[in-house]
Amino acid sequence: MSITGTTVTHNQRWIELAGADNTRDLGGLATDDGGRTRFGRLLRAGTLQDLTPDDVTHLTEELGVRTVVDLRLADEAAREGSALSGIPAVRYFSLPLSSTGNVRSDIVADGAEMDIVGHYAALLEGSAANIVTAARLFADDTRTPAVFHCAAGKDRTGVVVAVALGAVGVRPEAIVADYAATGERTGALIERLRRSPTYASDIDSKPAAEHQPRPGTMAAFLQQLTARYGGTRRWLAEHGFGDADLGLLRAKLLRS
Repeated sequence: MSITGTTVTHNQRWIELAGADNTRDLGGLATDDGGRTRFGRLLRAGTLQDLTPDDVTHLTEELGVRTVVDLRLADEAAREGSALSGIPAVRYFSLPLSSTGNVRSDIVADGAEMDIVGHYAALLEGSAANIVTAARLFADDTRTPAVFHCAAGKDRTGVVVAVALGAVGVRPEAIVADYAATGERTGALIERLRRSPTYASDIDSKPAAEHQPRPGTMAAFLQQLTARYGGTRRWLAEHGFGDADLGLLRAKLLRS
């Protein structure tokens, strides 16, 4: 099929949209048992307020998106809006992720002066209930395909990806590679977010190179998940996401 001049297939990870720069399907990722994740179930993205009418049609009619999970803080979402809220066929869920340090947004450079892995752990600790709710939505037959996003689609979105994919057995190196893929779009992301008063100061506070995702950041976070919590499955279980929930999530996200 062709949307806004871009050919889209059912096994293509990047989803090209005129109004969003960092949208991709989480299908095709390798699991520890030799399987793969399904295409057309989960889409990760950056901010979606600039979607064009063609973009909205592509997501909702061509790709069948039923659910939007917005990980931005309430004030971010109120200022920036969302092109997918208010569409009858799409359910919109505000599930903000905030750290115990109350970070204002997710435009956080991987600079040496900030413990970015600690920031991710703080998001995990500060927003456990919303992360678990997101996982339940992803496991619900009536709620997928789903797209979930924050601002850049790197940090808060990356934490949710690590938990959801780690829980169903996606290989750590595949999660790391997916996290690093945002680096292919960093330039476009910076230019888009710089146009917003909400994010401009965060963007311009660091050189552009420091906004690039570093694979070692996600690798270290996954290691910390194992060392501190016994892995994503145990972390989810300790927050009420039990074996039945996990079974539903696996059935939804993994190829049979």
